[in-house]
Amino acid sequence: MQAAFPLIEYDDRDMAKAASRLKDLREAAGISQRELARQIGENPSNVQFWESTGKIPRSDMLLPIATALGVTIEELLGQSAPKRTRPAGRLGQLFEAAAKLPRRQQQKIVELLEPFVRAQRRSTTKSS
Repeated sequence: MQAAFPLIEYDDRDMAKAASRLKDLREAAGISQRELARQIGENPSNVQFWESTGKIPRSDMLLPIATALGVTIEELLGQSAPKRTRPAGRLGQLFEAAAKLPRRQQQKIVELLEPFVRAQRRSTTKSS
């Protein structure tokens, strides 16, 4: 279980940066403290407290705050955003375009590709 949730340590400097980071992210999203509080179901004074003291909000507030601000929890806590990788070249372009299709059409693409992926896995397993 710990491999799935690596321990990330934060020191006092991280806490101090959290105050300005939360405020900067909120302002970049173009919302007020009151609006952020409304979106996450908290009292505006809590948002003001987090921003002025650098205290990190309760863990159950991190996801709603990150969602409201359009960032990841890692970005909210000062970590770099995880990099998404996609296949290079034409295949990457097709996957990017397919991700914008309606769900029903995406499902048809998945059904078309799955047999190829399964066959590749079987041939790789046999040769190992």
